[in-house]
Amino acid sequence: MAPPESTPILELEKMRKRGFWFRKWDSADITNLCLIIVKHVLGCCAPFVFDWGAFWVTLVLGILAGLGVTLGYHRLLTHRSFKIPKWLEYFIVYCGVHGGQKDPIFWVSVHKNHHKYADTEKDPHTPMEGFWFSHMGWFCHNQYIAAKCGESRSGGYSNVAELKAQWFYRFLHDTYTWHTVALASLLYLHGGFPYLAWGMGMRELVINHFTFLVTSASHMWGQRPWNTPDTSTNNWWVAMLTLGEGWHNNHHAFPKSARHGLELWQFDLTWELIKFLHMVGLATDVKVATEADKKRMALR
Repeated sequence: MAPPESTPILELEKMRKRGFWFRKWDSADITNLCLIIVKHVLGCCAPFVFDWGAFWVTLVLGILAGLGVTLGYHRLLTHRSFKIPKWLEYFIVYCGVHGGQKDPIFWVSVHKNHHKYADTEKDPHTPMEGFWFSHMGWFCHNQYIAAKCGESRSGGYSNVAELKAQWFYRFLHDTYTWHTVALASLLYLHGGFPYLAWGMGMRELVINHFTFLVTSASHMWGQRPWNTPDTSTNNWWVAMLTLGEGWHNNHHAFPKSARHGLELWQFDLTWELIKFLHMVGLATDVKVATEADKKRMALR
């Protein structure tokens, strides 16, 4: 009989051997897969029902949702790179809920584990398991990524106690799917199928794949100016698509920094918005990599 401490490892190996399709699917994974299929089908239909009104609504919602993820989910909730009033925090994060990447408790927990275990077997979306897995396969493998990170059960989220303590984030976690359904219904009632296809399908399809390029492409292709203990890279074209998130090697070198594009030529739209919020007095305690930080990192 295997010793108790080896049991989780054996279970993890069993999950890995079963692969993506031939394993036990829980309700969360089935829901995620269904939503992904629906948004891909709608996104494929969108060009055939083009409507300028739907396009502009999609663009505005896409920018708001994208910033909700990059500024809200990532730089604010995960890394606490700055502080803003609670009302503004909740508004920005709620925009991120409509980015099609699940609720803040899930997202922040996964990303914290990514930094803690970057490019090891415990990394939730390590490229060591292939491009497909690191890009989006992990997103529908709830039990597996929980087991990889040492969670006692899927949905434990033990590393985000500060979010679980707030009613707003518990509410979003418990009702996430209904917010997606509500927005889809509003778009359909307002403009019919073109608004649904563009405002939900094309928008979430683009945001998802652009964001997932950070977990896949930005750990495979690009430059590594900083000697971080992982495979993170600075990828300029991913940065352009993700509002600055593609300067990923910079981010892994200085994870607390609100600024990811450290050089003048490294455009980082999310950082520009944080600078604006700071200028008007809404963002405080903004953290950035100092010259001393860069010198220490350069010595590695």
